[in-house]
Amino acid sequence: MEPVLQAIYDAVIEGDADAVGEGVGKAIDAGLNPGSILNDGMVAAMSEVGKLFEEGEFFVPEMLIAARAMQTGLALLKPQLVKADIKSAGKVIAGTVKGDLHDIGKNLVCMMLEGAAFEIIDLGTDVSAEQIIDAVKQHQPQVIALSALLTTTMPNMEELIKSLDAEGIRDQVKVVIGGAPVTQDYANDIGADGYAADASRATSMVKDLIA
Repeated sequence: MEPVLQAIYDAVIEGDADAVGEGVGKAIDAGLNPGSILNDGMVAAMSEVGKLFEEGEFFVPEMLIAARAMQTGLALLKPQLVKADIKSAGKVIAGTVKGDLHDIGKNLVCMMLEGAAFEIIDLGTDVSAEQIIDAVKQHQPQVIALSALLTTTMPNMEELIKSLDAEGIRDQVKVVIGGAPVTQDYANDIGADGYAADASRATSMVKDLIA
């Protein structure tokens, strides 16, 4: 690996946003391929962060810091990716369901997915089924990622899936759900395509669903 790409990789894992930004700037100035900067420098690093999390060596704070450092580099790199017509890994609509204002887990999932080169349409919190349906029609994503932290808002996940069916577009998009009270059994009961207990597993699941 090019030394500057290795420096970006290491800085992402260490959560050093300044070093990531400096490394991406140097890589761009050196004329390196934007796709290589993205994939070898940042996507590979975020994959390692996910692995370290699953192995119990990293925890949520380390994941957040690494993801934020990655986003610093990605903001600098995006114009180069557009110029080079680098395609995203896929498109994901994300949101916390209606009635629920919790967003830390959802934000981390978005950052991890962005670190895996997905295009994210983050609808925020307290998102209705109607808003998601409209976004699906507009953006045509491969995946919807839904979060809920309250048991009282979980039924809105099922409402969305029923709404997708009613609109005749359920077969066009995968639905992944997560959040503290959510379980695999609940995902099975409501007909979701997947359940993830954390952001790292959510990223792996989205990759698998659209592979």
